[in-house]
Amino acid sequence: MQIIDPETAQGIRLQKILAHCGLCSRRRAESLILEGRVSVNGVIVKELGTRADPVKEKICLDGKQLHYTSDKNREYTYLAVNKPKGVVTTCSQKNAKIILDLVPVKKRVYPVGRLDKDSVGLVLLTDDGDLHNRLSHPSHDHEKEYLVFAVRPVSDQDLAAMAQGMVIDGKKTRQAKVRRVSENGFKIVLKQGLNRQIRKMVGKTGNQVAMLKRIRMANIRLGSLPAGKWRYLTEQEVEKLRQ
Repeated sequence: MQIIDPETAQGIRLQKILAHCGLCSRRRAESLILEGRVSVNGVIVKELGTRADPVKEKICLDGKQLHYTSDKNREYTYLAVNKPKGVVTTCSQKNAKIILDLVPVKKRVYPVGRLDKDSVGLVLLTDDGDLHNRLSHPSHDHEKEYLVFAVRPVSDQDLAAMAQGMVIDGKKTRQAKVRRVSENGFKIVLKQGLNRQIRKMVGKTGNQVAMLKRIRMANIRLGSLPAGKWRYLTEQEVEKLRQ
């Protein structure tokens, strides 16, 4: 087997190859490699740093060979979906309606990040592994904006506490932009995505979330897209996402 040495500048990391082929996110690809489900030229590989040549070498996932197309010859798909309540933002889950059920496209796309089952609003889907990684990784500081309504009135002190950062699950949240829209409602802009972060932040104030809607991811806005509907991103939107 001619696997290219991880320390050399040649070849492409296996997790990037899997993501590029539209099979999963790069983070999920790392898990697949560690689980021993990826092989190169018939040999199982479990080293995350391994690089290979996807054109010259036979790379398989669960025994099925990947079909790699270079960026210059490939057309990616970029979608915006308005997720309704009750839909799960995963690619598969038994006895549940998933986000892919809303988008009858032939290409295999997967969601950028997650939006919990009880929340609604904007979800991006793509088969572009590189862009997916850029939007998902916290180091790129992409903003996500939410409209939130609480069960009871939210005080100015509560809004200030959420803006400054709060300790949830033993970790302090990053500073956020918070703006009141009504007695019970506010908009909040985050640059991180801890598990059920906004719900837990509101809970720390002694309140509860009644409605949570994501209205923007980076430069992509939900706008007037109806619940349960989807649209393709424009070339201009994709170009700006890549910047």
